[in-house]
Amino acid sequence: MTAIQETDRAERLVALLPEAEIDLLLVTDLTNLRYLTGYVGSNAIAVLGPETRTFATDFRYAVQVEEQVDRSFDRRELPRDWSTAVEEVLPAGVVRLGFETAMPVRVHARLREVLPDRVELIPVDGLVERLRAVKERGEVERIRAASELADQALEQLLAEGLVGRSEREAALALEFAMRELGAERVSFEPIVAAGPHGAMAHAIPSETEIVPGQLVVIDWGAQLDGYCSDCTRTVATGELSGSASEVYEIVLRAQLAGLEGVRAGAVAAEVDSRARQLIGDAGYGERFGHGLGHGVGLEVHEAPRLGPGADDELVAGNIVTVEPGIYVPGELGVRIEDLVVVTGSGCEILTSLPKELTVVG
Repeated sequence: MTAIQETDRAERLVALLPEAEIDLLLVTDLTNLRYLTGYVGSNAIAVLGPETRTFATDFRYAVQVEEQVDRSFDRRELPRDWSTAVEEVLPAGVVRLGFETAMPVRVHARLREVLPDRVELIPVDGLVERLRAVKERGEVERIRAASELADQALEQLLAEGLVGRSEREAALALEFAMRELGAERVSFEPIVAAGPHGAMAHAIPSETEIVPGQLVVIDWGAQLDGYCSDCTRTVATGELSGSASEVYEIVLRAQLAGLEGVRAGAVAAEVDSRARQLIGDAGYGERFGHGLGHGVGLEVHEAPRLGPGADDELVAGNIVTVEPGIYVPGELGVRIEDLVVVTGSGCEILTSLPKELTVVG
């Protein structure tokens, strides 16, 4: 099985509260709110506990709430000072109220100021995110669809050619293709980095013209039905000189080695080391400075993380990237990235594009 069956997410969250030693959880992160309730607005809170499922937002989203928020939630209008909405749903007696650690300090200070002394505010890190890391079957299919859309967009871009266009022009064309194919938005601003610019892992597309005989790193993703994709391919614009072809082959072997290590039960750091060791043995260890991968879902970067020191144990239903790279300042960069679903016996690759070095005009 590559994913869990769709179940009541709020119920699964409440089952984790005793582990966190809290009675209720105040959810304010908008992505977590979407995951738990279906709401996609810009202002809301939810309070969840064994006997409590309350969702509150302001009048601007009244119609949206009726259409989106799960019917199991008690829905309320959010007052100007939403801390009072929290107090109204608290049970009698001492309450250990968990809050997400991403909450701004000023909001926490206001809560502490207005809530009664019997309420203990307990910081909670990553509780909802832990649930989000293991995808349901429907989530896998949404991410698969986003990946297929993104793959199609790159194929369109490459068919039109790269040589003579600026990096920025190519990046805009790729974004337009994704949107034209039905993407809600891009997962992140596309990266198109030619020649020496490819040595910057997160290069910003510039007006630099793409010329023949270069490697071009292209990193892009589409968001569809709320879920993201993420992929990187490095292509050539003609015959390459120097060590470029050799570096590409090293990264490709490292990427394949990383993929072979992905399976339920694998430790994230050990998966990373499979690719990192190969790159290091080839003499480029210092040129691979980021982790092997990360989770992808409602956000393009989420749990689990594949990297040195990462002690996450992969489980079936995780969706992660596998993206080793080599970056040689002043010369070139190569990154190859697939999006995969972790299974009990290995992984299912969602990315459909070839990884052999592709030459485009």
